Amino acid sequence: MSRIETIAAMADSAGLGDPGFAVYVHWPFCLAKCPYCDFNSHVRATPPDEARFVAAFSREIAHRAALTPGRKVRSVFFGGGTPSLMAPRTVGAILDKIAKHWTMEANAEITLEANPTSVEAGRFRGYQGAGVNRVSIGVQALNDADLRALGRKHSVAEAIAALETAKSIFPRMSFDLIYGRVGQSEPQWRAELERAIKLATEHVSLYQLTIEPDTIFERLWQAGKLALPDEDLGRALFDTTQEIAEKHGLPAYETSNHARPGAESRHNLVYWRYGDYVGVGPGAHGRVLTGGKRRAQATEKHPEMWLGQVEIEGHGLIVDDPLSQEEQSDEYLLMGLRLREGIDIHRYEAVSGRRLARSQIESLAADGFVTEQGGRIMVTPMGAPLLDTIVADLAA
Repeated sequence: MSRIETIAAMADSAGLGDPGFAVYVHWPFCLAKCPYCDFNSHVRATPPDEARFVAAFSREIAHRAALTPGRKVRSVFFGGGTPSLMAPRTVGAILDKIAKHWTMEANAEITLEANPTSVEAGRFRGYQGAGVNRVSIGVQALNDADLRALGRKHSVAEAIAALETAKSIFPRMSFDLIYGRVGQSEPQWRAELERAIKLATEHVSLYQLTIEPDTIFERLWQAGKLALPDEDLGRALFDTTQEIAEKHGLPAYETSNHARPGAESRHNLVYWRYGDYVGVGPGAHGRVLTGGKRRAQATEKHPEMWLGQVEIEGHGLIVDDPLSQEEQSDEYLLMGLRLREGIDIHRYEAVSGRRLARSQIESLAADGFVTEQGGRIMVTPMGAPLLDTIVADLAA
């Protein structure tokens, strides 16, 4: 890095050590589009040409490494879409290119998202051989009727079998569940989560169902054909989630992510601690320090258009904008306050160039929404559902 970049990186990391550098790889293809999903995922009648995509990933990785030289990769995350539709050799080839252009930390975390169908679970050993050391499995529900309603292609039995297979192959594993589903009561969720969390080894992600723009669920909701829990039930479901996860030794380290101490996702922590991350592949986003400025980056979303652009220009970037100090400070607040550890006040001042209003902190603390200790501000369990409001108050 240049001297300017080095100084900026030190300021950006003040009070917490280096948040790390990560690479996100987006594989945009799925067998079907889930009705709740707003991710950049696409269904194709015939499988994509993986060799052609590997070549494009290789070019984009080389381009992005030239913009961020000398960085050490703390984590790589294959997301989607459905990355477990990739052949293990494709995953291995992409990892080889990342290792060629950056230095990998000795204990780098390599995560791959997987769907728990029997065919994909059978590939787990191949992914482990390719370099993956952590999988995140999209279980989503332990109820076959709800799995069908969510558009999932697996059964509960397949999900449990995939979890057991993953445990036998990978040193680290996580899985996702969605709660607040249509017609789900608090006692039903309590029983399901108690059953599910006994299957967890070190990490689980528990998301409350929300209506996302441009999804099938949004259209059903607007037509009055989909009813989600009201505010009181939503809060009860959230509180039950925290209670049960904590009881089983998996406290929330982030709003929706729970882990045994020391088993937190390193990739998640790079994001939420506002470290640098490069996003490659169709529709991938990134935040990187380059040219002395922190920049917001995004690539072309359409897979075939991204492929064509990379083959012509050597990269798929369509957004590469410098972030103002105000934008950076807002992002740091929004992401950092999702973490149980909260934000470092000195780092906020280094990022934003201004001080947080003492009166705002004291007012939110008096209301029981935040707490302050050791130079850090943390959102309390009571304040967690009001995160957006708390961020707006602190940023004002």
